[in-house]
This record gives sequence, C-alpha cells and structure tokens, in this order.
Amino acid sequence: MNKKTIEIINVMSLRGPNIWTYRPVIEAWVDIGDLEDSPSNTIPGFYERLTAWLPGLIEHRCGVGERGGFLQRLRDGTWPAHIMEHVMIELQNLAGVQTGFGKARETSKRGVYKVTVRARYEEVSRAALVAARDLVMAAVDDRPYDVGGTVKTLSELAESVALGPSTASIVDTAGERRIPALRLNDGNLVQLGYGKRSRRIWTAETDQTSAIAESISSDKDLTKSLLASCGVPIPEGRTVSSPEDAWDAAQDIGIPVVVKPSDANHGRGVSTDLNSREEVEAAYHLAEQEGSSVIVERFIRGNEHRLLVVGGKMVAAAKGEMATVVGDGKSNVTELINSQLNTDPRRGESEEFPLNLITYEEDPTVLLVLERQGLGPDSVPEAGKTVLIQRHGNVAFDITDEVHPRVAAAASLAARIVGLDIAGVDLVAEDISRPLEEQGGAIVEVNAGPGLLMHLKPASGQPRPVGRAIVDHLFPEQDNGRIPLVGVTGSRGKTMVTSLIGRMLNLHGPNAAVASSSGLTLGQRQMDAGDCANWQAAHRVLMNRAVEAAVFEHGFRSILTEGIAYDRCQVGVVTNMADDASLPDLYIDDVDQMFKVARTQVDIVLPEGVAVLNGADPRVASMAELCDGSVIFFCVSPEIDVVVQHRAQGGRAVYLRDSQVVLANGAHETVLVKIAALGIRGLEQRPHAIENMLAAVAAGWALGIASDVILAAVETFDYGT
Repeated sequence: MNKKTIEIINVMSLRGPNIWTYRPVIEAWVDIGDLEDSPSNTIPGFYERLTAWLPGLIEHRCGVGERGGFLQRLRDGTWPAHIMEHVMIELQNLAGVQTGFGKARETSKRGVYKVTVRARYEEVSRAALVAARDLVMAAVDDRPYDVGGTVKTLSELAESVALGPSTASIVDTAGERRIPALRLNDGNLVQLGYGKRSRRIWTAETDQTSAIAESISSDKDLTKSLLASCGVPIPEGRTVSSPEDAWDAAQDIGIPVVVKPSDANHGRGVSTDLNSREEVEAAYHLAEQEGSSVIVERFIRGNEHRLLVVGGKMVAAAKGEMATVVGDGKSNVTELINSQLNTDPRRGESEEFPLNLITYEEDPTVLLVLERQGLGPDSVPEAGKTVLIQRHGNVAFDITDEVHPRVAAAASLAARIVGLDIAGVDLVAEDISRPLEEQGGAIVEVNAGPGLLMHLKPASGQPRPVGRAIVDHLFPEQDNGRIPLVGVTGSRGKTMVTSLIGRMLNLHGPNAAVASSSGLTLGQRQMDAGDCANWQAAHRVLMNRAVEAAVFEHGFRSILTEGIAYDRCQVGVVTNMADDASLPDLYIDDVDQMFKVARTQVDIVLPEGVAVLNGADPRVASMAELCDGSVIFFCVSPEIDVVVQHRAQGGRAVYLRDSQVVLANGAHETVLVKIAALGIRGLEQRPHAIENMLAAVAAGWALGIASDVILAAVETFDYGT
C-alpha cells in the first residue's frame, strides 16, 4: 500500500542555543513515507505549482549559495522534508515574521527527517509548520491551496503574539549591543540582561519609571501646576465639572479655548480653537466620554509637537499636521475621507502605521470639526473647497533637527519636574525653531510610556534611533547586563563539577545560583530539591534579580530537547564524552553525532570567556578550535600532547604533578594543594572524582576567583563516597 503523505510525528521547541543555531528554533520530525521515492523532479507539475504559489522562493539561496539556489535544487530533485523547510520559512516571511535559518536532515530511519526552522514566535512557527506540510502535499497531489488565506491567518497570529514595534525596537537595539533579552509575559514586559544586572522595560516604560511620576503625568491639572511653579510655559486653564462650568471657565480664560479629557490619550476627545458656548459645551460632552474629568485651557496657536525625552535629553521630535480633504462637487465628506486620506499607505489600524485611519468612531471630534464648518458626514463640498477634518492626531512628521535648544531644554525640564525618565512632552508652537516665550508657545502635556512609532517610522522625515537612546539610558556604554554564567556538560561528573564551582562562587562573594540534577540553590538556600538541570530552572535563575552569578548543569538530552536558556556564557565546561555516548530515541546514534551536542556548550562561550576542556579526552580537546574565547585544559597528566602544545603557546592548564594540583600558565606552574589534603575517599574506585575537581578548579580560575578561595572550596567540599 502506497503511503504518499507527510506525517508530523514530533515537534520540539528549542528555546535557546542548540545543536542547530544560537537562536530559538522549532525542530519537527516528519515522516514522508513513500515520498522518499518521489523527489521533486519526479512529480509532474510540482515545480510549477509550488513556484506559482510562492514566487518568493527564488530568493532562497539554499546550499547552492546564490539567488535561485533552492529552485535549482527543486529542478534537480529534492525531498519533501527539505521543501517543507523552505516553504515554512517563506510563509513566515510573507506573514511579516522575518526568518532565514532552516535545516532538513535525514535520520537513521528511512523516510524520517528532522526539519528545523528559526522560531521568533513559537506559535507562529508551529502554525507555519502545519501549513507548510499541507501546502507541499497540495502541490504533490495537484490540489488547490489558499496561500493568501494561510498568510492572512499567520499574519493575524503574528500580530497577536509579537512584541509591539516600540518594544521590539528596544529589544533589537539591545541585541546589537549583545545585551540579552528575556520576554516575561505574553505582552511587552521584557527583561534586558540577567540576574542582578538586569533591567526591565514595558514598551517605553522602564524599571526607573516612577509610579508617582506616572500618576502625576496622568493628572493634567497637577502636571500643569507643577510645571508653572518651575517657570515652564503652559496654557492657563482649570478642571471643570459641567458644560456650564466649562463655558464659565472659557469666559474667564478668554476664547478661543481647548477642551480635553484630564487623561487624554492620542488626542482622543480633544477639541481646539473653540469660540462659542455651543462649541464648548459640545466639546465637554466629547471629552467626558474619554476621560475621568474635563479641562478647559487657553488655545495656543500653532501646530502640535511631540518631543521624546530619555534620561534628561531630548532625542527625537515629531510635528502634527492638520488633515484636510478637497471637495469634487460629487462626493460626500465620508467618501472624501476614505478616498483622499484613508488610502494613504501610512494609515492603518495596527501599531505598524504611523498615521491612524480616520473614522467617526475612532475620533468623534471630527464630527464637531465638520459641524463648525456647517458640514456633516453626508455633506457634499463644492469642487475645490478645502474641508478641515482633523486639527490634531497626526503627530508623525519628524522635525528633530529643527528644535531650538531652548525648546529642547524646556521639554527636558518638564520631564524632570514630573519625574519621568522617559517622557513624551507635548507642546504647541507656530515655529519649533524659535523659543516658546517668543511666540506664545506652551507645553500642554507630559506623558508616561510614550509611543515610539512616530519616531521610528515617521510619516515623513528621518527615522530616529530612539530604541538605542533607551538602551543607552539603561545600560552605560561598557555595561551589557551580564552576570558570570558557567555551563557544564558531559557524559559524567556534571553534577559534582557544577556544585563545586557554585561553592567557589559563593565563597568568592557573589550570591550564586546553582541549577543541577540535584536541585536548585541560591547562596546557601535550597530553592528546589528536584532535578533542575533543565531550561525552566535556568530561566528562573536568570529572571531572579538577586542572582549575581550562576552555574548550570546541562545534560545532552536537555540540550537536544529544550536548548539552553541563556544566549552566551562566560565559562563553558565539557567534562568528557563516553565512547558509547548516544541517544537513539532522539536519532543521535553514535558518539560523532553526540559531539555536535556537546560542542553547543563551547559554541556559546563569549569572546572574552573561557572553555574548560578535558585534555585527556581527544574529542573534547578538539573542541578548543571551536571556541570564540580562550581555553583552559584540565587532565590528570601534564604530559598529554595537546596540553604540552597548549602550554608551549602560552595557554593555561590544570593538572596533577607529584600528587599536587597545579595551575599552569604557559611554562609557569603554581601549586594549589596536595591531593592528600582534599579527603577524597575511595580514589581507586572513583578515578573521575579527581578529573571533576580539576575541571572545577579550572573553571574557578577562568572566573578570576582568587586561588585561596578556590583552595578553601576544594578543601571543604564533600566529594561523597
């Protein structure tokens, strides 16, 4: 019986560095059944159907290394698992989730392949995997397939799970500075850095954003009072309690006036340039629907501007422009709005668009603006007549380079007065290149958690690197938010090595966490007595802001099924590799394949870090050339060739000489301790105990721990029986 189908038999999320790449991936095991006998060049019309559905596949270079490389493989003949990989990548790209990495590899079982693709968002990648299988099978069977519908579904899913553009800009910038990031919820709460040196952001708010300052900024009346007391120019005004009170305030202040909610957001409910009682009272009702209370204040002539202040400095500025339409004598106002304004590609419903769509539901003040012109939604303006639609709400035109230094200083002062480390300062002025006092301009609001999109993707003008400004504010130039991290893997001895390194760190001073198969400890306190040599436990450690250093045990199975929780480490230790090392249930059938698993720990050592490798194990020793940092070998005998050569080149090693532990730096040797002083019982039955101790000593040395602290740790450690 023919079984020409593709079955997805297992899917694993590798949420950190793994055997494939440094980044999170989805690894799927797929069984292509009898399609193993049907490469792409043997299926009539397959190439034409697939490329018609996904013309972007021409950009996939594949192993050929040039544009059109994958299509060449398709024409020459390749297998469904490999095709699924590229289809999965292309579907994600079409859905706006940029993806480039993918691999498809045979296993030892006929027809079963491992398909691995970069997973920026796990939910999207899993959905794309299933869609890729269905699309490839439709092309095989010559059945219709709704590519557009699939891409739309993936796009909607991506939008629901992705970081917002403001948060993403900060996270991306952090990545450029090699600052790690951990997403802490399904929204935009992100941790930058690890443990004690981490910082947290929530869109454009940080862990330095004061709750008091945020409360002040949400109270527009209080904000104005504080600004006025410090000499910042503001429009006169007050809170009102009724339409009648609003008109009384307008008369006291002097028309024209502005009526707005006390906690106005994105210009909603804000009415400007009001000159009559009817206009003021109608504006009151609009504002009341949007906020908890209503403010009436003096109308300032000019355009709205938003100045972004980060860490006391203005880093970007945007200007608002009025939205108008021109009558054609045939179309009503609603039709003109849709044809002349809402067709602008810069307008849209999602955060990706710098300008919002204009609807009466989104901005009911449009109706008031029309009414003041004697018009309504169904009115048909005469040909050539310009109709004002919005006086505000379009602050998305970059003018950063035009801001007068005194205006920038006033915005920075306003942010400091309110107490915000990141603030969106709204001001009205006719000419931003002149001081406010010269033109009667004023600061009207100071906002916490300002949107960044208007600066990242302005409707016109130069995008501004506001994400970098925020990252630089949180992390001074030399700070990457990292704490000392040590990862330990190997066939044997991992737990002992991990525990001994942890002891050294805690004696050294940092509040060190140790996650191993014997539990999770923080300092001297046991947090969990279960097996914690896994991704989840390591993630808990990295999130803990009391942790100053950490040591993690990684079994080969954990690396294969979960990935590693951190992106890079200061020290990576590989204790050894058993000659029969394999995990056949994971299609790792021999020690050569297992080598690729173990090397993951070496691959993620930082350039300024150290790999600690067993010089007596040829496979482990050969990983030295894979390390971005330096290497310390450990072994019982100093006469091993690789160690002798390493020392001759000025390298470091830890070994035994005359029954003493020796730290060698090139030709120089320093005795640490005599083996007899360590109280390691049953050495004859436990030959690996010495190697484990040497590995831990080498790691302590790599961490810069003083030799007397290393000595105290090894002398007082319980090596068991």
